[in-house]
Amino acid sequence: MSIGEDRIAARNVERAMMIMVAAMLLLPAIDALAKVLAATVPAGLIAWSRFAFQTSLLAPAAMQKRRTAQSGLQLTHAARGALLALTTLMFFAAVRVLPLAEAISIFFVEPLILTLLSAVLLRESIGWRRISAVAVGFAGALIIIRPSYEIFGPHALLPLGAAFCFALYLILTRRIAPREDPTTMQFYAGFYGFLVMSAGLTFGWALDIEVLMPVWPSLQDWGLLALVGIVATVGHQMVVHAFRRAEAAILAPFQYLEIVAATAYGFILFNDFPDATTWLGVAIIVGSGVYVFHRERTLARNEPQEPTLRAS
Repeated sequence: MSIGEDRIAARNVERAMMIMVAAMLLLPAIDALAKVLAATVPAGLIAWSRFAFQTSLLAPAAMQKRRTAQSGLQLTHAARGALLALTTLMFFAAVRVLPLAEAISIFFVEPLILTLLSAVLLRESIGWRRISAVAVGFAGALIIIRPSYEIFGPHALLPLGAAFCFALYLILTRRIAPREDPTTMQFYAGFYGFLVMSAGLTFGWALDIEVLMPVWPSLQDWGLLALVGIVATVGHQMVVHAFRRAEAAILAPFQYLEIVAATAYGFILFNDFPDATTWLGVAIIVGSGVYVFHRERTLARNEPQEPTLRAS
């Protein structure tokens, strides 16, 4: 690679990091808005609106790319949409009662769950070091969950369920990403998520399920619901553009900025601030997650020369 190409590559990485930082500071605003809306709008309707607006915003671009879409992947797209709908519903239900920073901190066991599921479902090798890091990360989550469970009950487990569904969503994303256009993938995830949540609201109305009960929002609530969809679409598009410019191992640790942003939003909007026990759990989760990312990056760099390192 020439000096000029090196500089271009370095600039791309710098831009990717800047985009990723901006996205990670923006995305927790979705959850903050959901927590504001939760006082008057059920979590199911907030999730439905998020997918409705995302689908509408991405539809024009997706229609332009329809000829490049892989028609044989519709079942996978549908499964991704359903998993994303479950993730969103559970997390929005969680932030209704949990402090924002605590909910997001518990959710961040997702990279660790993804590591385990990759071994089981994708047959990827993981050694004892990464398994140990995953175990430590779960211990950190339990440190946060235990007092929250005593205060809020089963709601404290909802971010954990959301993390599991999102990890499965990423597993399916890994399988089809090399064959499908990113905008098309996001459109279908939103479209099928919209269909799943529409069905959920129908059942919620028929069976009188509070979290899925449809209501007619006020004009102000409609504005906030639209903002949830816009922020979600813009934020996730930013993440896609960042990952197209730099390696995942470089960008992945920036995800933990979401905890910082969530803490700021929680303090400004709801006067919530994590206690010492929560910060201890956060530090353990972040530390174990960063170790897993570091391990993945090291193995990726050394694999051509020393493939046996995959077992370590």
